This record gives sequence, C-alpha cells and structure tokens, in this order.
Amino acid sequence: MRAKITITGIGLGFLLSLFFCSAVFGAKKHVIKIGTLVPEGSSWMQAFDRLNTEIGEKTDKNVRFKVYAGGVLGDETDMLRKMHIGQIQGAVLSASGLSKIFKGTNVFQVPFLFNTYAEVDYVVDKMEAFFKKGFSDNGYILLGWSEFGFIRMMSTVPILRLKDLEGVKVWSWEAAPMSKAIFDEAGISAIPLSIPDVLLGLQTGLVEVIYAPPAGAISMQWFTKFSYMTDLPLSYLTGAIVVKKKIFDRLSASEKKILYEGFKGYSASLKILIRDQNREAVQVMQKHGIKVVKPGNEDIEKFKQLSEKAMGNLSSKILSREVLKDVTRFLGQYRKANK
Repeated sequence: MRAKITITGIGLGFLLSLFFCSAVFGAKKHVIKIGTLVPEGSSWMQAFDRLNTEIGEKTDKNVRFKVYAGGVLGDETDMLRKMHIGQIQGAVLSASGLSKIFKGTNVFQVPFLFNTYAEVDYVVDKMEAFFKKGFSDNGYILLGWSEFGFIRMMSTVPILRLKDLEGVKVWSWEAAPMSKAIFDEAGISAIPLSIPDVLLGLQTGLVEVIYAPPAGAISMQWFTKFSYMTDLPLSYLTGAIVVKKKIFDRLSASEKKILYEGFKGYSASLKILIRDQNREAVQVMQKHGIKVVKPGNEDIEKFKQLSEKAMGNLSSKILSREVLKDVTRFLGQYRKANK
C-alpha cells in the first residue's frame, strides 16, 4: 500500500519561498548598449539619463541602457557596423544613419521639404506606423524619435547667395548623400569629414562653411570657430533611437510596454526642449558676436531651385519616390487645412 503524502503548512511555505526566490533571482538582467554622437553632459543626455533611471525603477533594475556618448564609438557608420557585429545593441541615429537601415527615412533629408515644426509633427504622426514597420522588417525597433531641429549654414565668411560658396571650403558630412548631391549640382568641391572631426576642421581652417541646427553647433562647440550664420532653414534634421529587434524580443511583455511608454513621453518632452534650445541658441551665438545674415527672396529661390534639381537627379536607390509622394500628400493636406 502506497504511503500517503501530505504537505504540512511549513512544507508548503518552504516550497512557496523557493518558487518566489527563483522567480526573483531568476529574472533576466538586460543591459542595452547604445552609441550616440550627442556630447556627454548635454541636455539630450541629461534627459536620457532621467529616462534610463525611470526604466530601471519600473523594471526592478532588470532593464537599463549603457550609453556611449560624444562619438566615442566613431561616426554613425561605425555605430551601424558595431550594431551589426553585436558590439552594441542600439544607437541614436540621424536620418542619414537611419536610412542605412530603412531607406524610407531618407525623405527627412530632402532640403526645404518642411516649413514649420507643425508640418513635421503632422507628417510624422501620419506616417509613424509606416516607419516603425520599415525598421521592424529590417530587424530593428524604433523606440522613439530624437529631434535635432532645422539646419542652417554657419561660416567664417557671410553666405547670402550661391556665388558666395565659390572658392570657400565647404564641409560635407560623408554619410549624407543628399548634401553631396546638392554640392555636386552646384559644382562645389566639398570636403568630407565625419562629425567628430568637424571641430578640428574648423580649428585648422580645413573647412570654412558647415551646417547644423543652432543648438547642435553650440553643444559640439563649433560655434566658437565661425562668425556668421545664414538665416535660411535648409532642412529638418530628425533622428531616432533604434535597438536590434532580437535584443528587444528578449524582454518580457511588461518590460516592452515600459520602454514604449517611457520613450513616447521622452520623445514628446525632448521635442519641446530641443525646439526651445534652438531658438535660444541663436541668441547665445549673437551674444558671442556671431552675425545672423538673411538672403533675399531671389537668392532663397535660387537655393531652392538648385536643391530641387539635385533631388530630381538622385537615384531611387537613395530617395524613395513613393515615400516622398506620401509625405508631399500629407503636407498638402496640412497646408490646405491651415491656410
């Protein structure tokens, strides 16, 4: 006859404690390494540090980000390569870097596409699902947008018209095909440099004309080496935080939700912060003696015509005509409703 097995109160408590301990101590720890060109100590990094702390608290310290800031991992091309080989699991990339993963984001590099931030917000809202699917299909998760603002030319000599660019040393970001297309169309032999090398290029006189959002020029310390800023928004510079999908898929459903919600709030607050900082940055530069010069309407139109011609000559392998068509359609909707 089989012995009757019973579980006493003490035995049941012991088993439950073992189960509880295995659940707690068995929880996986996830350290997601990401790279960024954004300098340590900048407002962007301060905001990200707060988000990182919040995510750690809400996941019982099971998920956290380790950020390699200030371009210590190299330019965006280097970070993309490091993600590919698994050295890091994510990165903060501009539209140029993002397009290496999903070509559709190249549309954000088209000059003079957007006139206002309101237009940007409308289009991004309408097309966010499309962009997220594009990254997911290519093995990445778009956690949130990371705006940089509208780009302006900055220079050691005043630039008011296309002719002013003749004979000066113009920087070209080697990872940005749109810029190269425009310079080629204008017959300008631009000097390719990675972003971490721009400051040295300005210090040594290797380049005399650069382009960046005002706040970016200050955070990178570029503003200490030029004397003029051309008051003509050339293009809107966006960015995003992406992580490899296979890494993200290792998180629990609740951890994924915490990240999505955290980055949604982070992107919204960062957008407001960056826009305010870009406005303030112009004032800061003026206080440091930088002169703001504005081209006339005729010269602005010539810049736009050059850009349109250059974009028309771009290969569909670089710029998706379908994505540009969708963006243009949504822009038309917005502008019609907000005349």
